[in-house]
Amino acid sequence: MRELGAERNQPTLTDTYRETPPRKKRRGAFLVFAILWLVLIAGGVTGAKWYSDRIQQQVSSDLERQTASQIASMQQDYDIRMTKLESDYKEQLAQMGSKIEALNELLTFAKDNADTKTDNSNKLYSQLAEVKKQLAELKKSLDVLK
Repeated sequence: MRELGAERNQPTLTDTYRETPPRKKRRGAFLVFAILWLVLIAGGVTGAKWYSDRIQQQVSSDLERQTASQIASMQQDYDIRMTKLESDYKEQLAQMGSKIEALNELLTFAKDNADTKTDNSNKLYSQLAEVKKQLAELKKSLDVLK
């Protein structure tokens, strides 16, 4: 009998199956494991969403800053060009004004001279006509004297 009892102290195949926990404990462990994985996945998704939003905000602010600096640079260039064009325009306008004034003076002088020249040329023409008449009379006189 001792042998039978000694054999009984050693676990048999059926005894080892009995020592495993019941199925309810296995389901609870699986449920905890599944919930833990779901929490980890949700945390990963939430973290990825937060990180992508943060990166998007940084890119947006960088782009806004670059755009603002480019707009400021273009505005400055535009202002410089407009100032230069305005000064060139005013300079050309002043030159045109002085040229117009000189032309007006020249026209006034020419008009004044044209009036006196016309009178003078009329006087000269009249005098030339008189001289021709006198020459013609002198020729007649000379012909008579010959």
